[in-house]
Amino acid sequence: MKTILAAAALVLAPVSLLTAAHAAPLCEAKKMGFAGLLAKCNKEELPPLTLASGKPLAEGDITLQSGAYYEIELIADGSAELALAGPEFFRAIWIDEIVINDLEIRPLGIDSFEFDDEGVIELSFIAIKPGTYELKIPGSRGDSQKVKISIQ
Repeated sequence: MKTILAAAALVLAPVSLLTAAHAAPLCEAKKMGFAGLLAKCNKEELPPLTLASGKPLAEGDITLQSGAYYEIELIADGSAELALAGPEFFRAIWIDEIVINDLEIRPLGIDSFEFDDEGVIELSFIAIKPGTYELKIPGSRGDSQKVKISIQ
């Protein structure tokens, strides 16, 4: 019986090591520590999204890794009253916090943001559900008024 348990432990050990290595795609497995997915080594800052009348929303498409922690700034220049919508994307991520004017908000879910004036929103999240999503300015038709986000 001890031999069977020892053999099972040897067979399962590589699986558990493989799982730990993939749990935080931006970290090395040994550096995860107690913070897990929220570990500093698993965090990446994304280029900001800019809401401005007649200007592109983003520099290009964004690719994320499932299980990685990201921070992004949403910046409005106040040139127009603009919103940013992407309910499918917001349901594919776990939002850690939203910071607006140094106020930290930890929501259960979100559908969109709207800027009536200039300002900055800092969004921290973990990418969860693989797929391709869009964040866009509602009512706009131009390709520069949306950004494609892929979670792998």
